[in-house]
Amino acid sequence: MTGRSPGPGDDGRVSRPPAPVARRPARQTGPDEPDVSLAERARRLLWRAPALGALRGTRRPRSGGRSGAGSGATEGAPRWVSGLLAGAQAALLSFLVVVMPTMAAYVATSADPSNAEIGWPRSVAVGAALWLLGHGASLDAGGGHVTLVPLGLTVLAVFTASASARRTAHATRSAWLAGIGGYLATVAVVTLGVGSAGPLGAGPGSLLRLAFGATLVAAVGLGSALISPAALREATRPAWSVLPRLLRVGTTGGVVALAALVAVAAVVTSGWVLAGRAATGDVVQALGMDVFGGVVLSVGQLVLLPNLVGWALAWLAGPGFAVGEGTVWSPDQVVGGPLPALPLLGALPPEASGPLRWAPVLVVLCGALAGWWLHRTVRATRVWEPALLAVVTGLVAGLLAGALTALAGGSAGPGRLAVVGGASGSVGLAVAGLVLVGAVLVAVPSDALVRSAVRRGLTGAWAAIRGTGAPDPVGD
Repeated sequence: MTGRSPGPGDDGRVSRPPAPVARRPARQTGPDEPDVSLAERARRLLWRAPALGALRGTRRPRSGGRSGAGSGATEGAPRWVSGLLAGAQAALLSFLVVVMPTMAAYVATSADPSNAEIGWPRSVAVGAALWLLGHGASLDAGGGHVTLVPLGLTVLAVFTASASARRTAHATRSAWLAGIGGYLATVAVVTLGVGSAGPLGAGPGSLLRLAFGATLVAAVGLGSALISPAALREATRPAWSVLPRLLRVGTTGGVVALAALVAVAAVVTSGWVLAGRAATGDVVQALGMDVFGGVVLSVGQLVLLPNLVGWALAWLAGPGFAVGEGTVWSPDQVVGGPLPALPLLGALPPEASGPLRWAPVLVVLCGALAGWWLHRTVRATRVWEPALLAVVTGLVAGLLAGALTALAGGSAGPGRLAVVGGASGSVGLAVAGLVLVGAVLVAVPSDALVRSAVRRGLTGAWAAIRGTGAPDPVGD
């Protein structure tokens, strides 16, 4: 201890000098090794540059599966820009999914001398024409028109539009409308690129079909991701709220009946495919394709599988369908004919037999399911309301079934193939009648008000016959 008083920096103890700070030796680099610290500083400087801010992108937060913000590439831009990019991206994605197999087939067969004069643009044009066909366009096929829409491609386009909008676009009306515009712009570019081999060579009617189909695909696909069911219901409330309650409920019942019928048709289609696998194998063997060709053909047939479900619906209804002029496949008769060498056609139903003749009963059961839904949903206030609901249900189911049959059919080429699929009018009438029967058999007897009225009527008739006067009231 020293005799001096502690200073302001002392605490009464012996003062010590500060400990020296140990410095890390500088990193030695070789002649070929870059200065890491300098490169790191340069990277951070560029990363903070305002001009590159739009390229960095950020992870979008999830908000219940709905799009709530655009991607980093559109950060700071108007919200409709995200929709425009989403629509163009969706169209390009589905286009590449269709074109890439045709390009792969061209590469696999390019060594064949018979294909020496066929260039790769031809394969791209074929894939592009098929893609446009999936949007409702018609193509010129040497004296005839191909109007048969491969519904598998349509489903693919709707799915890619929904996925693109869910990932990229803002959930706003402007983004939705701009997305439709971006999708249509891409379709227009592809149409011009294909030229006369596509819808331009099939006349103005084909272009109108393409414009309507592409707009519908874009609106449904993008809207399914950007518009929630609750928001759609509120937006359309002024239109459907003015309709009578019975009409609204009966329309929903028709949708229920058709959904059940489509599910049954899908099960029937699966049964056809399993039962006809031997015939399908014979067609594949007769074609003599290699492994790659078989894979491409199998993938190509998937686009027609939804069409086969539509044909099964027409078969269940009774009128059946045709694959070529003069042919019929229905539960009570099968009139075949020459068919294209397509393995999928080996799954067509066999000749009519005893149990298959009762296939339309399945449509009646779908109507009964809709009738049970009506009974559980609506409490009738008048005795005639259940019957009216059943009538509306049958009419709506018939209209929707006819529309679905028309979508699944069309012309597949010149000659006999100009008639493919079912007759939408006949199928619609058959479905409407069968669904009406099923709905009436369940909805009418299940209603307590109807049962009470029937009992009172029967009791009154019996009392009149016996001459005993007015009957006692009968409760339910």
